Amino acid sequence: MNFKLYFSLLSIFLCKLITAQNVIINELDSRNPGIDTAEFIELKTQSPNTPLDGYVMVLFNGSSSGGNSSYYTLDLDGFVTDFNGLFVIGGADVSPSPNFIVSQNTFQNGVDAVGIYVGNDFNYPDGTLATTANLVDALVYSHGQSDGQDLPTLLNFNGIINENINGQGLVESIQRADDGSWFVATPTPRVPNEGGGVLPIFIDVNTPASTVNEGEDYTITFTTSSTLSEDLTLNFSVENGNFDQNDFTGNTTVSIPSGEDSASTTLSIIDDNLDEGDETFIIDIVEPAPPYVLLQNEIQVIVIDNDFQVASWGSPVNPTFDQVNSTAPDGYYDDLDGKAGEELIDAMQDLIAEEGVVRIHTYSDIIDILKEADQSPDNSNQVWLMYREENRAKYLFQTGSDGTGFWNREHVFPRSRGGFFSIEDDGIATGINVWWNTNADSLRHGNSDAHALRATDANENSSRGNKNFGDYVGPTGNEASFYGDVARSAFYMAIRFNGLSVVDGFPTLSNAGELGDLQTLLDWHELDPADDFEMNRNNVIYNWQQNRNPFIDYPELVDYIWGDKQGDFWNQPLSLVEEEFNEFSFYPNPTSGKITVKGLANAEVEVFTLQGKSIQKSEINNETHIHLDVSSGMYLLRFTSNNTSLVKRLVVK
Repeated sequence: MNFKLYFSLLSIFLCKLITAQNVIINELDSRNPGIDTAEFIELKTQSPNTPLDGYVMVLFNGSSSGGNSSYYTLDLDGFVTDFNGLFVIGGADVSPSPNFIVSQNTFQNGVDAVGIYVGNDFNYPDGTLATTANLVDALVYSHGQSDGQDLPTLLNFNGIINENINGQGLVESIQRADDGSWFVATPTPRVPNEGGGVLPIFIDVNTPASTVNEGEDYTITFTTSSTLSEDLTLNFSVENGNFDQNDFTGNTTVSIPSGEDSASTTLSIIDDNLDEGDETFIIDIVEPAPPYVLLQNEIQVIVIDNDFQVASWGSPVNPTFDQVNSTAPDGYYDDLDGKAGEELIDAMQDLIAEEGVVRIHTYSDIIDILKEADQSPDNSNQVWLMYREENRAKYLFQTGSDGTGFWNREHVFPRSRGGFFSIEDDGIATGINVWWNTNADSLRHGNSDAHALRATDANENSSRGNKNFGDYVGPTGNEASFYGDVARSAFYMAIRFNGLSVVDGFPTLSNAGELGDLQTLLDWHELDPADDFEMNRNNVIYNWQQNRNPFIDYPELVDYIWGDKQGDFWNQPLSLVEEEFNEFSFYPNPTSGKITVKGLANAEVEVFTLQGKSIQKSEINNETHIHLDVSSGMYLLRFTSNNTSLVKRLVVK
């Protein structure tokens, strides 16, 4: 036998067999208003239960930046259409549940395209120009945009289908009629567009809540759309990550008997007395046999851990100042000593932007960094939200378009003012052991410098937008606990990256790289001194990035760069602080309105509210008794001796 001829004929036969299966795009919902995870693509074969081996789905971006090139590819090997010849690829909130679930925002909303090709995913790497070579079917779509006009020609598609043709804000999809034409109507995932076919029996999965506390029961109920004529057994799993069979008890097999339409099972979540953090279990149901179709699947449930830790230091509205020590190695700041003016600035930049030492991670890594750096001292399972001055669960990071109740990443130095934005690789969390090389000219890396990013309420982040500080002062009624934090963060960015500066007044966006207002930020720096929360944050970020914010370790450096000590020579004051306040003490604390200060001569104490307002000053000379003309509450005392300051907290009963 001529084996070359045999394999050649076999290849031709397989190619014709694949083409004969006639996989087509049957439906597309690329934009579901308010629910990014409810978008999908539905494929169809002429015959039911048809393998999709040999095919690949490729998504193309028709925008000017996308260049009519591919941005997502899914190899269809191993997939099989259902009893109606349908196969749905979509987000977790598509109902009925997709055959294959993708992450949110997988499908861009136009002008873009979907292509079905004969081939494999490696034949279409990201950035592949749209082509008709090996093309089986295509759909070019939009929501009324005008760009991407070359896509129809590149894919040999007649025109562009507008998913919004019936009006903006409607939940509709582009659907293929039985005669091959297209129309726009209410989505029909996993159901033939114009009726017919086998009527599915839908299985609804009812859960009591999206969260459950350790030690509680969680009941899952399965309900069918009609009374069953035969027994139905459903199997599911809940294991995910560290959540395993040691974390729950209960049956993960459920049977709905003939003549019934529902059954339930209860899982008992074990209270293990371990601080594991809030965990997620996923109800992953094995796809039942035809004609059953799940309305939901891969349902995520958060297990709230009641074994959280409370830190020894306080939150920014309940600050402490002597619980957390700097982890800067010995000699870290030595090169700053004896320098002034531009020489001091250059030395500082050389330190915090040193190429080959300092590391920058991806914008996705920032989520994990903030969960650690902005962890609430009150609850290790929560983050502290800067502007709103409140705690929020770590798992409530915003992933959809609605920010209500969620937190996200706030750029203290706004991206639109700094000129730094995400790139494709920023979408991948690579962890602490993978990083980019960086230097003072790597301005793009300002996008993911953790010293200038904070956890904030998502809606408050939108309210701040790109406003200058002073124009933006935070939510009404805030305690100004973030004033110094944002000031020191902005000052850091102005030194860290060439092209950024903090200036007087309120610069417009046309003043590239400028953020205001300098005087406001100088005042805020003084009114809200660096506390233990900031120091811990500095330590965490140093572990990731191998650089520190000098204005947290040495707040007085601000005066040498922007304040009344410009031009003076800097020398590290740490040993002076220790020596100056070595014999210092004050008592009692708490007090009823009178304190005694010992161990300081020719010094001063200034009393501040937690909002940073100075309300009283007193001279100190050796043992000094001071009457405080204040109401009950918490205050900050700033002791100053020989140009060296120390801040302490005081409770007045």
